[in-house]
Amino acid sequence: MNADDLLQCAVYLAVFLACVKPLGAYMAEIYEGRVPRSARLLSPLERGLYRLCGVDPVEEMSWQGYAAAKLLFNAAGLFALYALQRLQHRLPLNPMKMAAVSPDSSFNTAISFATNTNWQGYGGETTMSYLTQMLGLTVQNFVSAAGGMAVMAALIRGFVRRQSATIGNFWADMIRGVVYILLPLSAVLAVLLVSQGVVQTLRPYAAASMIEIAKDSRGQPPAEQTIALGPAASQIAIKQLGTNGGGFFNANSAHPFENPTPLSNFLEMESLVLIAAALCFTFGKMAGDVRQGWALLAAMTIIFIPLLWLGVASEQGGNPAFAALGVDQRAAPEQAGGNMEGKETRFGIASSAIWAAATTAASNGSVNAMHDSFTPLGGLVPMALIELSEVVYGGVGSGLYGMILYAVVAVFLAGLMVGRTPEYLGKKIESFEMKMASIGILVSPACALLGTAVAAACAAGRAGVSNPGPHGFSEILYAFSSCANNNGSAFAGLSADTPFYNALLGLAMFFGRYWIALPVLAMAGSLARKKSVPESAGTLPTHTPLFVFFLVGIVVMVGALTFFPALALGPIAEHLMMAGRGS
Repeated sequence: MNADDLLQCAVYLAVFLACVKPLGAYMAEIYEGRVPRSARLLSPLERGLYRLCGVDPVEEMSWQGYAAAKLLFNAAGLFALYALQRLQHRLPLNPMKMAAVSPDSSFNTAISFATNTNWQGYGGETTMSYLTQMLGLTVQNFVSAAGGMAVMAALIRGFVRRQSATIGNFWADMIRGVVYILLPLSAVLAVLLVSQGVVQTLRPYAAASMIEIAKDSRGQPPAEQTIALGPAASQIAIKQLGTNGGGFFNANSAHPFENPTPLSNFLEMESLVLIAAALCFTFGKMAGDVRQGWALLAAMTIIFIPLLWLGVASEQGGNPAFAALGVDQRAAPEQAGGNMEGKETRFGIASSAIWAAATTAASNGSVNAMHDSFTPLGGLVPMALIELSEVVYGGVGSGLYGMILYAVVAVFLAGLMVGRTPEYLGKKIESFEMKMASIGILVSPACALLGTAVAAACAAGRAGVSNPGPHGFSEILYAFSSCANNNGSAFAGLSADTPFYNALLGLAMFFGRYWIALPVLAMAGSLARKKSVPESAGTLPTHTPLFVFFLVGIVVMVGALTFFPALALGPIAEHLMMAGRGS
């Protein structure tokens, strides 16, 4: 790892951490119902949506009502997106005459975008019409992200409220999240991306004359090349900011029309974790103690930095097998050095590895390099960040409430150590809260490991593996870890657009999203009904460095105990084999 790599990592961290406080404070005002003066221009849009939907924003909901509203809304979006894909060949804004999407792929994609996972088993420019991309996928990018943020806001109210039967209004929380947070940020980012050359048009695909003679799949020289276009910038902005990750084009953010320049790359990379990190300050602000938010952000960052360093160092270190052959893999003015397989030369090693770490830490899933081509340890980094339950920044809203589940477990264990009823933010943590926290923490690993076991044991699952041995196992493990934790990125070597994988990965996404959100809402309802416990000499401070490192230990320990045996069969075994070949 050279000085240039260190500088890129340092600048990346410094920029998004500097945005945490102002953006986090702004979002706290939004979820507390106080619209800042700078955003009041959007108030008519908020009121219009309430009237259109017949919503009374001041009507409070119990946790059961809140959960029912969320599930019903997501179910409606899921069915609408499925129908849109199946009928796109009969609908307008389809200049390239895209056919109807197959039933199994439509099922998988509908669940994927409704759950904020954005796993893609298809190529966007060869499968989806402009209408499907805009009305289906982009809309779900907004509302699925806002739904996760709404659950986060409800959980915070559970800690703040005293002897209350309600935790807020789902419709108001979701609409405010879209109107005041996601929409303006996405509009600004989309304009910036267009200025860098990201395509935004409704024109049909362009045709270009061939400069070099080539042959198509039938061995015939084509007369011209078709260049895919479309309204990409508007979808890319929200895919990054909402930790969605679904690419307009199949190559995702490695495609020059999605990510053409180093500046567009930097903007998109910062957007990956911007809202998720800032929500930690929102949590502290709404809870009345900003130190609590800083503590959670510190825990996330302490986990992130070593893994980021390992990823960059592993990719910059290159392939030992090449070194044994005398290949020069050192960074120099005339070459990037390291492992450049699967990476764009316009971004290089550090930017590609930072993106890989950030996109999997943030539950985003977009890529600017192919993770399947990373070194074994370089590929281990994004896989490990996914398998830490996507709580290292995580998805917008979902990452924060996932980390709060771990914080609840941490204070419970600390309470057991000193023989005292545990408390967190003035609320006693009792058996019900621990049951909900345990379900929320264990559901995703169960989906990931069970799905991996079924796929590895079935002929249909093994048929999708393009690389035998440990790397092939890593492809399966990564896919189910990604879907169960709502990330969406993939080891590209797995052929997953089959009825088997579309169905099984779809179920992993469904349970991995809702079987965590529902326990979180149940916990919010239980906490809201409780009295506040006065702080005393026996109260565990949850904003100190001691608690931060205890929380980090809990997250790492749970992740290691759950996934280390599987990782040993995949990337760790592959690394040892590669090191042996290089010696």
